[in-house]
Amino acid sequence: MDIRKIKKLIELVEQSGVAEIEIREGEESVRISRHPQPSTAAPPPAWYPVPAAAPAAAAAPAAAAAEAEGAAEPAEEGHVITAPMVGTFYRAPSPGAPPFVEVGQQVKEGDTLCIIEAMKMLNQIEADRAGVVKRILVENGQPVEYGQPLFILA
Repeated sequence: MDIRKIKKLIELVEQSGVAEIEIREGEESVRISRHPQPSTAAPPPAWYPVPAAAPAAAAAPAAAAAEAEGAAEPAEEGHVITAPMVGTFYRAPSPGAPPFVEVGQQVKEGDTLCIIEAMKMLNQIEADRAGVVKRILVENGQPVEYGQPLFILA
């Protein structure tokens, strides 16, 4: 396998957020795996509502955006599991299989909660702490964004 292809694969893995990829060409194969290091960077910026004291011109686009996305739901208490990448959310390992978790189910740290498909790669999303699934915030088969809340654990 050409070293330029391997370098390109490494770049793609770094850019995509995929944890592991294995490619086979004939008898040759290469596996690229990255284990995320604890980040010291600041989390992505959060979107906050415009304060009431803001001019009406600035508040109007925010109100229109809120109407377009539906009414904002009140924030729930609990630990939020967010999407580590952009992709398609799946609750079960295959169509027709039972979901990984249900609301009210006890989970341990490391338990698989769902799968996010990104670039034809299936990435298991695991619980980063133990708890009870309080709410599932995404429907099966729906696209998700980086940082989008997926689950709330109590």
